[in-house]
Amino acid sequence: MARALQLARQGLFSTHPNPRVGCVIVAGGEIVGEGWHVRAGEPHAEVHALRQSGERARGATAYVTLEPCSHHGRTPPCAEALVRAGVGRVVAAMQDPNPLVAGRGLGLLRDAGIEVTSGVLEAEARELNQGFIKRMELGLPLVRVKLAMSLDGRTAMASGESQWITGAAARSAVQRLRARASVIVTGADTVLFDNARLTVRADELGVDAEQVALAVGRPPLRVLIDGQLRVPLSAAFFQAGPAWVACCDDDGRGDEYRAAGHQLLCLSRGDGHVDLRRLLLELAGGGANEVLVEAGPRLAGAFAREGLVDEYRIFMAPQLLGSSARPLLDWPLQRMAEAPQLSIREIRAVGRDWLIVAVPA
Repeated sequence: MARALQLARQGLFSTHPNPRVGCVIVAGGEIVGEGWHVRAGEPHAEVHALRQSGERARGATAYVTLEPCSHHGRTPPCAEALVRAGVGRVVAAMQDPNPLVAGRGLGLLRDAGIEVTSGVLEAEARELNQGFIKRMELGLPLVRVKLAMSLDGRTAMASGESQWITGAAARSAVQRLRARASVIVTGADTVLFDNARLTVRADELGVDAEQVALAVGRPPLRVLIDGQLRVPLSAAFFQAGPAWVACCDDDGRGDEYRAAGHQLLCLSRGDGHVDLRRLLLELAGGGANEVLVEAGPRLAGAFAREGLVDEYRIFMAPQLLGSSARPLLDWPLQRMAEAPQLSIREIRAVGRDWLIVAVPA
C-alpha cells in the first residue's frame, strides 16, 4: 500500500477533478503490475496495473489507495475490471466518499467472491486526497492560504511593495502549491501592486520533466476577487489566459469580459464585498478540490475571519520589515480570548527561509 500511495502522488498535479489513486498487484509475493491515475478521462490506476500484470492478475492481490469505482463515468467501473481479471483479494486504503461509489465498489467485489479489506494506511490516503474528500462530503473545496512574511510578521512595505520577501527555494515551493491546486484565488490589490499573473512557472517547479509536463498540461483556474472591477482587462493577469472574476456588480460589463475570454460572477453579499462562501460553492460545483489563496492581508484575513481556511502555508524569511509594514492578516482582534488557535503540523527549512504549516485547532 505504501508503494501504491507513492504511485498515487505522481498524479499530484494532474488528476483534477478526480482523486489521486495508485494501484499495485501482487502475486506470489512479487509485484506483477502497478499503475496510477494520470488525468481525468484516462484509465484509472487499476486498469494500468491490470494491463501490466496480464494473466498473472488471476488470483492475485490488488492494493489500491481508494475504493475501486462502481459506476460508469468517463471510464468504465474499475471494480468490474478487477472481477473480470479474476483477482482473489482487494485491499483498499479507504472507502470512496463519492456518493456514486460509497461502498458499492467494495460490495460489488464481495458479491463476486473476492476477499476485501479496507482501512490500510487510511490516514495517508485521506491526506493525499483531502480536497476531494471535503468536496464529496461537504460540497466545498479545501482552502489553503499561502502567506510570506518577515521574522516580525510583516508581508509588504506600507507602499504595497513585496517582491521578493522569500528566496528562490520558497518561490519554487509556491509554484508546486499552485500546480497541485484546482484553483488559485487572488485579490485586486495583489494584481495591481505586484502586476501578478498567478500562473505556474514551469522553470521554477523544481520537478522532473514528466511532472513539469503534467503540471503545464493541467493549469489551475485563476480567480480574481475584484468587487468593484478595479483591475483593467489590459493587466498582465488577464493577458496570461482565461480567468474568472468575482465581483459585486458587473455594471453591464459581462459581455466585455466574456469577449476577452473570461467569466464574470456577481456574488455580492450585500455590503460591498464578494460572498466568499458562495464563491467556494461555485468552485466546488465546477469540480474544484483544492483552492490556493494567494492574496494580501485584506483578502487573506477575510477568508480567515469567515472560518473558510483549512490550512495555512506560511513562508518566513530571515529579514525584518519594520513596524510600518503591512501585517500578515487584516483581522482586528481586541482581546486574547478572541485569538484563534492553530495547530502547527510542520516546520521545516526551505532554502534560506522556513515553512510553517498550520491548521485551525
